[in-house]
Amino acid sequence: MSIKNKKILIIIGGGISAYKSLDLIRLLKKNNNEVKTILTKSGKEFVTPLSITTLTKSKIFEEIFDKNSEAEIDHISLSRWADLIIVMPTTANFISRLSLGRAEDLATTVILASDKDTLLVPAMNVRMWIHKATQNNIKILKEYGYLFIGPEKGEMACGEYGEGKMSSPRQILSFLENYFRKRNFVKKKNITAIVTTGPTREYIDPVRYISNESSGKQGYEIALALSKFGVKTTLISGPSNLIDCNDLIQKKVTSADEMFYEVKKSLPVDLAICAAAVSDFKPIRKYKSKLKKEKKIIKSIEIVKNSDIVEYLGKNNKHRPKLVVAFSAETENLNRNSVSKMKKKNCDLVVANDVSDKKIGFNSDYNEVTIIDNKGKVEVIKKNKKSIIANKIAEIVLDKLLFNDRNFN
Repeated sequence: MSIKNKKILIIIGGGISAYKSLDLIRLLKKNNNEVKTILTKSGKEFVTPLSITTLTKSKIFEEIFDKNSEAEIDHISLSRWADLIIVMPTTANFISRLSLGRAEDLATTVILASDKDTLLVPAMNVRMWIHKATQNNIKILKEYGYLFIGPEKGEMACGEYGEGKMSSPRQILSFLENYFRKRNFVKKKNITAIVTTGPTREYIDPVRYISNESSGKQGYEIALALSKFGVKTTLISGPSNLIDCNDLIQKKVTSADEMFYEVKKSLPVDLAICAAAVSDFKPIRKYKSKLKKEKKIIKSIEIVKNSDIVEYLGKNNKHRPKLVVAFSAETENLNRNSVSKMKKKNCDLVVANDVSDKKIGFNSDYNEVTIIDNKGKVEVIKKNKKSIIANKIAEIVLDKLLFNDRNFN
């Protein structure tokens, strides 16, 4: 098992599967992980405090205002102590309260106060799971960044069969191994990345320019997702309304030439994700004053190609990143055109999206992408919030770096 010496906070919810939390505690303690627990009022109906303390060798936290320990401000100290918070079983009621941002007991208050990831392990009747209210709440929590495992299909305590059965302790352990493996890898190797995002503007005169509708949101979310994994990330952004984030090194540019300069200046890095919609062309001449249409100064605007940032990175013999990821915005022949771009520019992955649909992609909070690697593997991520798609992209690229770890040796 690859999980060792971690600090895990387990919140035990109310449900017949609460007893499985004892098995997970035993598995974690077996490898010198430190485990603390919050036993909810309803969870206390299914497991006893004595059984928990026997396994954890640690006190149980139950009340938000505990006269014996609140001097430490438990809801803050616990949230900062943990490397990860696990809620098992996560009931429909608990999911509902989290989606509303409720902080009405120690468990919900700790989660709300935490700066760490929270893994939710749902368990409930199949009808409760598929209910629209529950599914809407889950959608909200995923957008907030909560992690989920399960539920599985199977026979439940009520005798019904379907999706709602809690994942087993072994399945949860496998999830945790993968979760910490990526973070340990990033920390050990001190992974660095650059992400380009947004449009560029190629000015014709002081008020007119060549550009596109890119908002920069997808690249921004990818940079945040990488940073959350511990990757030291530089975000190079064209003109946008993106909010500055202390977790990122941010470089703001206007033109393609400026973006190209910042990219070159940021090398070497381990990972480059080029999500920017860089203008392919720029005017040969920029007029110093606004062109007057009635004077008919020009009949046409002469343009030249901009430098290709993705191709520069992909074919850079001296400072090529270990992984180069291109974005491919297409209006037709999505996969074919994207694969052609990947091969031509010597990329490792291409993230293709159809920008002919104005409801997704450019200038939208939603996206739908197809990820293709240089081995021909294709993975489609259906329409979703850009933040969720960004998390998936971050996981995929870090997995690829992890499996290509020999490049670091």
